[in-house]
Amino acid sequence: MQDIADITKIEDTVKQVLAEVLGNGTTVEMIRSDGNMVEEYGLDSLQAISFLLSIEDAFGIQLDFESLSLDLLRSVREFGEYVSSQLAGAE
Repeated sequence: MQDIADITKIEDTVKQVLAEVLGNGTTVEMIRSDGNMVEEYGLDSLQAISFLLSIEDAFGIQLDFESLSLDLLRSVREFGEYVSSQLAGAE
């Protein structure tokens, strides 16, 4: 099980990747953990693909795109929890 510090690091990395992919002036500091990546920050379908591929690179994991739900992009926190579960499964 990931501890709070690990989850915070995961969320921070997710925010950093999101800010880079958005490329619209949104900074890491502007991204809230409970902010909706699609509705609030404007992540579109092409950016979502880039985001997911960048997440794979950042964490060294393979995401299962077949079972990946768009609901996971509802918030940084929810997506961070998903990444945490993927990291735990890779150990």
